[in-house]
Amino acid sequence: MRWIAAASAALVAAMTTNLSAQDAVTGSAQPPGDIEVFKTGAEEYDRLTVPVTVEGQGPYRFMIDTGAQATVLSRELADRLGVADRKTATLVGISSRAPIEVAPVMELGLGKRLFYIETVPLVDRGNIGSADGILGLDSLQDQRVMLDFRANTFSVADAETLGGDKGYDIIVRARRVLGQLVITDAELDGVKVAVIVGTGAQGSVGNLALQERLRGRNLGEAQMTDINGAMETSDMRLAKSVTIGRVKVSNLPVAFVDSPTFKVLGLDDRPAMVLGMSELKLFKRVAIDFKQRKVLFDLPPGAGWFNGPTGGMGLN
Repeated sequence: MRWIAAASAALVAAMTTNLSAQDAVTGSAQPPGDIEVFKTGAEEYDRLTVPVTVEGQGPYRFMIDTGAQATVLSRELADRLGVADRKTATLVGISSRAPIEVAPVMELGLGKRLFYIETVPLVDRGNIGSADGILGLDSLQDQRVMLDFRANTFSVADAETLGGDKGYDIIVRARRVLGQLVITDAELDGVKVAVIVGTGAQGSVGNLALQERLRGRNLGEAQMTDINGAMETSDMRLAKSVTIGRVKVSNLPVAFVDSPTFKVLGLDDRPAMVLGMSELKLFKRVAIDFKQRKVLFDLPPGAGWFNGPTGGMGLN
């Protein structure tokens, strides 16, 4: 069996520069307490996109990736915009490290919010999917983002403006690692596992430390292409369930890879995984609060149902 686990996702994009996700944004013009709600589109791998302007032009379609440290621009769009003064850096994807070009300070706009990213990686558009770029963590720091999978909307504001914690069934604390939020209160088939919520991943991906501990049913092979265009074939297993806080997602296909991504985050020697879009879309809403370091889940009506061999959810 072959399965596309992360067709073109930058699960965690980290450049070998002196910038971190926290200090990559040099300014913002978003009014305090102002909420931005965007109707989401979908690219060819069913991941969410939002309209983003670049240097006042556009809008262009950017994929939302809560697992990518860096906001990324396609090289094709950079060429059309005449982006000059490019330098070289190394980009870390889920399967590879590769030399790339980076652009200097660039103004991006998401609704009323303007932000200036000091160094923007440029990658082939085919490695992103059908989007023009990736909206990463460096543009979302100190904000709460909310993905409403029923209304097909993406909202960004502070927690209070987005209604606080009301209406969410599960609230899980997370720790920050290089700007990334990592959930530690999780188990996969009884194995303690660190979980990253990665909206840029089509499916869930685990590291080799998790594979060694997991005894799920073998589903064959998973084929992945990362942000650098590197292709990898890896083993895939069906886990009975992943439990995050008090919520359980059942019958979870997980592909396993010896990834430099987990090493960059210091998670290569302990069980860790990226929870992808195929599982996240089982929820009604998911909110990620980078400032308060927590992830919030809103269960759909009738929580406790299971939808057969491909997935499901329920409360323990």
